[in-house]
Amino acid sequence: MQISKKFINTVKLSPKRAYQIAKEAGIHESTLSHIINNIRDVQDSDSRVLSVGKVLGLTPKECFEE
Repeated sequence: MQISKKFINTVKLSPKRAYQIAKEAGIHESTLSHIINNIRDVQDSDSRVLSVGKVLGLTPKECFEE
């Protein structure tokens, strides 16, 4: 599974800073950076991605591409 372009764009275009999004999602800001830059592999239903998606108002389906 890969992170969707919508997820990445929503993070980048959010009025909140990345560190604020990460803090609200309960993950470290470097983890969020690794996720959106495809440095860290993620599995479908990865709790870190889903928690960021929830902060951004995205559904689980909108967070991943097949």
